[in-house]
Amino acid sequence: MNPKRILVTGASGCIGHYISEILIQQTDYELYLLVRNPKKLQVDTTARPGVTVLQGDMGKIEQFDDLLKTIDTAVLTATVWGGDDIFNINVDKTIELLNLLAPDVCQQVIYFSTASILDRHNQLLKEAGEIGTDYIRSKYECFQKIPGLAIAPKITKVFPTLVLGGDTNKPYSHLSAGLPEVANLINIIRFFQADGSFHYIHGKDIAEVVRYLIDNPPTGSDSRQLILGQERITANQAVEEVCKYLNKKIYFRIPLSLSLANILIPIFRIQMAAWDRFCLTYRHFSYDNPVNPGSLGLPNYCGTFSDVLEVHGVKRKAS
Repeated sequence: MNPKRILVTGASGCIGHYISEILIQQTDYELYLLVRNPKKLQVDTTARPGVTVLQGDMGKIEQFDDLLKTIDTAVLTATVWGGDDIFNINVDKTIELLNLLAPDVCQQVIYFSTASILDRHNQLLKEAGEIGTDYIRSKYECFQKIPGLAIAPKITKVFPTLVLGGDTNKPYSHLSAGLPEVANLINIIRFFQADGSFHYIHGKDIAEVVRYLIDNPPTGSDSRQLILGQERITANQAVEEVCKYLNKKIYFRIPLSLSLANILIPIFRIQMAAWDRFCLTYRHFSYDNPVNPGSLGLPNYCGTFSDVLEVHGVKRKAS
């Protein structure tokens, strides 16, 4: 029996690197890794046979028409974060790729969206489609077009929350790039309280979930919309955990209110887009039933906020 043929788009991105790495190291699948610039792909693609690097652009996805018709599982992480091409790539070309897959051959598509387009009960958040950033609105629009596709019943839509990841051989996520500053900022942040909550997930844990889904596609009544994240954590809990990790005492805490923010914004002439103002009011970016390796009975790589600090090289301070 021939091994599964797996396509990974956006293989040179942060999440794409972790997925490519785990599939190379832990499976014998026939892998096709789509990248614009092969020099940016830092995983060892020569570690075993059956790994093919495809140099190409989502903007010309039709050039892989023949290959796409033979793919068993497509993992679509490729995305554009901004610029003139954002709707063309994130919507039009993504839909074109999905239409080029053969519904009678392809067993599953794992399509990466973003949790930002969903509300607290995992339903579409209308504000995301109305005032979201171009990136968020492009994901919102693509999500709305998917149900009309022939391949739609086989599409597993995954919605990452705040993504962590990156090292010397992988690009850092936007969030991880700023984490080393936490140790400096905590001296001020620890004396404030904020009403808010969120989820996060490390790229390595995302890759573990993807590997699981490839081996165990949803069936029957299983949900095909999965929020990728660790359990919800409040902003105050995160600050407390960082303080404990860094051995910083909290003597008092001043509540930060929305009314105070509304006073400070005009005073300091802070420029805020409509989406930023909405986020300031919404505050609780939490979701129902988040999925992570732990929820699937697998070990978490980065399951606590202390793990977040440790894997990003922030040194623990002894008491």
